[in-house]
Amino acid sequence: MQIEFYKYQGTGNDFVMIDNRTNFFLKEDVKLIERLCDRRFGIGADGLILLENDSETDFRMVYYNSDGNQSSMCGNGGRCLVAFANQLGVIDDKTTFIATDGLHHASVNADSIVSLQMIDVNEIQKKDSYTFLNTGSPHHVQIVDDLEHYNVKENGAAIRYGELYGEKGSNVNFVKKVDNDTFSLRTYERGVEDETLACGTGATAVAIAMNAIGETDKTSINLNVEGGKLVVSFDKDNDGYTNVFLTGPAKFVFKGTIEI
Repeated sequence: MQIEFYKYQGTGNDFVMIDNRTNFFLKEDVKLIERLCDRRFGIGADGLILLENDSETDFRMVYYNSDGNQSSMCGNGGRCLVAFANQLGVIDDKTTFIATDGLHHASVNADSIVSLQMIDVNEIQKKDSYTFLNTGSPHHVQIVDDLEHYNVKENGAAIRYGELYGEKGSNVNFVKKVDNDTFSLRTYERGVEDETLACGTGATAVAIAMNAIGETDKTSINLNVEGGKLVVSFDKDNDGYTNVFLTGPAKFVFKGTIEI
């Protein structure tokens, strides 16, 4: 059987997109999804995303990591899916959709800049050497020296598989402060089990964590990721962080068919 797919990327975080509104895709076939994401034997991507019908919103997002397993929320994937839905004519410039972590609002402009509302964050664990929070996916955030030369894969894997987070593990972000409203980060993603060029929930986690621990007093923060630039904005009050938005480019790369 041949399937049609679309390839998108958001600051280098790349995804295979499939229009599954007719429910034809073999969703439980872990090996198929893993092969489609494989950069040597398949299309190549950090993850695969299905766009599906939903009775109460514009569409449903179903996200799989490149290891073939369904996973928690992916921020850049969500932004790319909004651009994909716009390309298909499912939405115009504004949308609401449902994902594994709940309802999301988003908008896309003519330059393919997508702004995606993330979940509110009320619980933040502030430790001496790191911060942990959930922004739709779990994230360990740690400031390091010499971020440019830091061994993200080795050190990220050690934390992800270590005793701190148990069997489920966590995504791991290493951070350098540039100035009061700008931070650089590199992310080790579970499910990909390697460094990725960007991570949307990771960028969101870094922005909120840096505000929470007093590294910045800004509520709109620029994030330099390996694949480009993202902006995270939010409102802060005594109950936590609300109106959290992740904004950046979401670009169509190519369309094709593949035999499965």
